Amino acid sequence: MKIVRATAVAVALVASTACATTTPSSATSLRNCPELAEDLSWHGENREALQRFIDENGSCAGTKGKPLALFDWDNTVIKNDVGDAMTFWMLRNGKVLQPARGDWKTTSQYLTPPAAEALKAACGRSAAPGKPLPTGTDVKCADEILSVYSEGETTGGAGAFEGYDHRRMEPSYAWAAQLLSGYTHQEVKKFARKARAENLSAPQGAEQRVGTEQVTGWARYYPQQKNLITTLVRAGFDVRIVSASAQPVVEVWAEGVGLGPLKVIGVRSKEAGGRLTPDLADCGGAEKNSVIPYIEGKRCFVNQELLGVQGRAAFKQQPAAERQVFGAGDSDTDVTFVGDATKMRLVINRNKAELMCRSYHNGDGKWLVNPMFIDPKPQQAAPYACSTAGYVRPDGSKAPVLDTDGTVIPDQEDVVF
Repeated sequence: MKIVRATAVAVALVASTACATTTPSSATSLRNCPELAEDLSWHGENREALQRFIDENGSCAGTKGKPLALFDWDNTVIKNDVGDAMTFWMLRNGKVLQPARGDWKTTSQYLTPPAAEALKAACGRSAAPGKPLPTGTDVKCADEILSVYSEGETTGGAGAFEGYDHRRMEPSYAWAAQLLSGYTHQEVKKFARKARAENLSAPQGAEQRVGTEQVTGWARYYPQQKNLITTLVRAGFDVRIVSASAQPVVEVWAEGVGLGPLKVIGVRSKEAGGRLTPDLADCGGAEKNSVIPYIEGKRCFVNQELLGVQGRAAFKQQPAAERQVFGAGDSDTDVTFVGDATKMRLVINRNKAELMCRSYHNGDGKWLVNPMFIDPKPQQAAPYACSTAGYVRPDGSKAPVLDTDGTVIPDQEDVVF
């Protein structure tokens, strides 16, 4: 692919920093730094920019401690979504349990009354509370759960979720974790391993049937990202995953890039009697079940769990010396924690407005944009509406995207695809 101006600017700025800070003696020592594989294709000069970042910020450059490098998971490290894969597997295999008292409102505080009634009507007589719903054969029940999860509405078209902060919560992502309630952490990991094996062995582009619908049935690790993660670890970085998919599910998939469960922050469910419940881990002193690792919620959990920041301060950007040096993501859910990275920010282009507005604007020269490594999206024809509607407010309304200095970011052309 051709080298485009936006990426070239970012690379040039990183390169100029390298020239200004690297002396002949330090350059000699950098030759022993772990190197990214040369046979894996990156866009333009992104590989070279990433290698310079590793050389200048890892242990081989004399850096003290372990600099923090954070990755989103779904569609950043892998192609497709492990939350989807898990939910589809649970439905196909009849593993979702009937909620307490048959009341679907107990599964999510944001579920609308019409959605709760639609789920009760479709699934209410299929199983006793706490018992598996036969969604492998009961297509009406499977279709209703799938519609609420995937479309955010009932099969009849009624909205499924309401009343949440759009920068702290995506209720369908949370619901995917909440539908695992009643199982132990290890039981869910066993299910996740089966779903992973199926999705990795399925042909690229494969679909599977859930209820009466055809849905995505495959996934792949991106070789470039797996290589980047392992190279960062070898170079002394503390690499972590920050995901809006369920904690035990991401733990299983992260094994494929050599990261253990303590290196994962996902949607974490509270337990009772050793079993997962619909209640979620708290962050930033916010209302119960109102925050997951999603946009500002990702910052909150990073600050709380990794930097030790407690209370409302966890939602605030921390001093640069304490923050992650690297962040990688593909969606608006990642824009805050990736933007908090102090040295380099890698964006996988999935045409998500706020993230692409910030990365293409590249106000401080630390953003790199790369197409999806598998089945990249075509160029978005119209510019991103950064100056008018690229930002989503907490109430869900749209607003201009502001740069860190408060100025409006101009509309941006899609140039890396």
